[in-house]
Amino acid sequence: MKHILSIIICTMASFVACAQKPSISVLGDSYSTFEGYITPSTNEMWYYEECGNRTDVDDVTQTWWWQVANEGGYKICVNNSYSGSTIGYRGYDGNDYSDRSFITRMDHLGNPDVILIFGATNDSWAGELVGDYKYGNWTKADFYTFRPAMAYMLHHMTKRYVNVKIFFILNSELRDEINESCKTICNHYGVTCITLHDIHKINGHPSVNGMRSIAKQVLEVVGKAE
Repeated sequence: MKHILSIIICTMASFVACAQKPSISVLGDSYSTFEGYITPSTNEMWYYEECGNRTDVDDVTQTWWWQVANEGGYKICVNNSYSGSTIGYRGYDGNDYSDRSFITRMDHLGNPDVILIFGATNDSWAGELVGDYKYGNWTKADFYTFRPAMAYMLHHMTKRYVNVKIFFILNSELRDEINESCKTICNHYGVTCITLHDIHKINGHPSVNGMRSIAKQVLEVVGKAE
């Protein structure tokens, strides 16, 4: 009888553990998009099942974040990624990107256990001015330069998502001043910065091999933090 009871308790514990499977949310740009898997669905995409000659990624299971969730044992809570988006408000050709910026979208990530922020690529490519390091008393004008925008984002998110593990993923081949800024600001807020290296790309975006490399490098860091 005791043996049967032990089996029942162990089985129930397993069900509870599965029900409490941790979840991740992603706040990203084109690197983290895939048609049909982004919230809201009106966000612009880069990766599609019919990819044409843009890239060789044509299945959601090839994306870095799907692999991280699958191999790390996570559920996907929200993937709020927007192709071409910047952390700050200044985008390509000096245009105002406040409607799609990371700052604008950062409150819409659900209730995850882990948040993976994958940004700064478009800030770097668009030639956004880095500005000065600023850790308080921000104004809207500050968000048109990178450092104040990045600092405000992490300041807000570390308070908004209390007891949630937040990681910042830094792309390879970005401007040196963007790399330095990301690492400095992450360090200021105690956010782990995952600095990527050796990512294969097609048209500036991760290929199947590049996605695999990202997933492995992210899992290596996130797994150790569990």
